[in-house]
Amino acid sequence: MTETISEPWGLSVFGAGSVRVEPQLVRVKLTVDVLEPAPDRAFQEAGGAVTRLREVLRGHGIPDASVSGSRLKLSSEYDGYGSDRKFLGYRCTASYVVETEALDDLQQLIVDAVDAGAHRIDSVEFDVHDKPALRDEARRKAVAAARRKAEVYTEAAGVPLGTVLHIQDVDPESYKFRQYRGDHGGGGGSAGDLAPGMVEVSAAVVLGFSLAR
Repeated sequence: MTETISEPWGLSVFGAGSVRVEPQLVRVKLTVDVLEPAPDRAFQEAGGAVTRLREVLRGHGIPDASVSGSRLKLSSEYDGYGSDRKFLGYRCTASYVVETEALDDLQQLIVDAVDAGAHRIDSVEFDVHDKPALRDEARRKAVAAARRKAEVYTEAAGVPLGTVLHIQDVDPESYKFRQYRGDHGGGGGSAGDLAPGMVEVSAAVVLGFSLAR
């Protein structure tokens, strides 16, 4: 069976671009998580852990303005369901996001935070300061990749490439972007594993071209 294009109008191509740079800062999400048989005991233990954690962060030169956190939260904790459900106690938690530029001190910071009572390390995210500028550079690369792909198609088809008729931004975090990269090779994007310690900023675009006569 021969497939046909119901409404031919030109050429649509996808392009992706990325920029990789050394991280300039790191955000660590820490959580104090205490389970005790009585609510007052849970508040007391969690409050003590929070106080020690704050002292540790200040000792590492991290100002309070670089620490965003939540108040202590208390909830009842159970195990099992139905008739087998068992009361375990009262869980008291408080989460904090710590931002620091002292990347070389990260390992010791985490060790000291855990020793102080941060029972969970929920995430460690490396980042850069001027991400919008890097995103713009990635967008330029994405457009260049899409144009190169369009030129290859038109050269192979023996037709001249016309002007750009349509520009569609694609969210690099979306499923559509991942689908394009998986199905179409990314058009200049990087599909391999990230180098350790590198931050990648990505962008993607769909360009629609006319075909000159």
